Amino acid sequence: GTLISAYQGGERGGYNQTPTISAPGYNNVLTGVWFNKHNVPDNSIKAPNYYYPTIFRFFKTQYPDKTVGIFSSWEDNRTKLVGDGLAQTGNIKIDYKFDGLELDTIKYPHDKARQFMAKIDQAVTDEAARCILEQAPDLSWVYLEFTDDMGHAFGDSQQYNDAVIAADKRIGQIWAAVKQREKQFNEDWIIVVTTDHGRDPKTGRGHGGQSDRERSSWIATDANPLNVYAQKGKASVVDILPTLATHLGISLSDDQKRELDGVSLLGKVSLYNVEAKRTDDKVNLRWLSGEDSGKVKISLAHTNNYKQTGKADVYTLLAEVPVNKGSFDIDLSQYPKSDIYKIVIEGTHNTVNRWIVNKK
Repeated sequence: GTLISAYQGGERGGYNQTPTISAPGYNNVLTGVWFNKHNVPDNSIKAPNYYYPTIFRFFKTQYPDKTVGIFSSWEDNRTKLVGDGLAQTGNIKIDYKFDGLELDTIKYPHDKARQFMAKIDQAVTDEAARCILEQAPDLSWVYLEFTDDMGHAFGDSQQYNDAVIAADKRIGQIWAAVKQREKQFNEDWIIVVTTDHGRDPKTGRGHGGQSDRERSSWIATDANPLNVYAQKGKASVVDILPTLATHLGISLSDDQKRELDGVSLLGKVSLYNVEAKRTDDKVNLRWLSGEDSGKVKISLAHTNNYKQTGKADVYTLLAEVPVNKGSFDIDLSQYPKSDIYKIVIEGTHNTVNRWIVNKK
């Protein structure tokens, strides 16, 4: 396996800066986009923008007969973030679900030390491992909470370290079920482990801000071979959705590719780590090339239909340039005035996007 350093929180001070809080952090992972698109800024999850589908919806839309599972110590992950059974999510059906234990205060009485969450995490792990071994959902998500509880309660401490070790053992239990499936049925699985946020730099108790430590995340995976971006680029948690899409054979439409903020860690990659710097009406685009030859198409839209209605934006092709050029300049004065400009760079193997948002 490989441990990849990755970031949460979008870009510090940028149009897609995202609070380093649980629900936004996991929705970044699930949708492959940041808060400016998915619209989940906190744990109340009041109005998610379901025009940005989760990996579960992408998968079930293409493979309706295949199965998915969610095993979680927090019910909102399934009911609100993924939107199980909601009209707005196309009535997506989660085939195997095991959650809501935190609402059962009879079986899991809530003690102040929150040891009940350790018991719930273990129950969730047991069921996930059993279901993977016996039913083998094609795509599963397991969420464990106890480490975060211990961080809030004790900060940087032995209690927190012990909780991390316990989580590691639980993940090992799930991984053992995966390995057993591979051995017994010759199936091709990958496991991807990540986290929703870091912790505050002073005590390790809180989170939500944009310090390096709060933005700090990671991706642990046995997927291989990892590509040049995974090895040399600056990865983030929004890369998980396109990585899973590559492994699972999910085809995305051009409109969907133009909105995704992540880049797959598997397979060929044309370009990555794009920056757009604006000075007055001039925009300088820079990127790193993942291949020696080939071209990229650079296009511009001055609407935001996809976010507002789920319908496609109309893009104007500006130029086609060699991918290894690594930069391009745009003069916005040549185009209609707008509060937003959406720039996409489409390579042979992947598409990346940047927004230029006028600050009101």
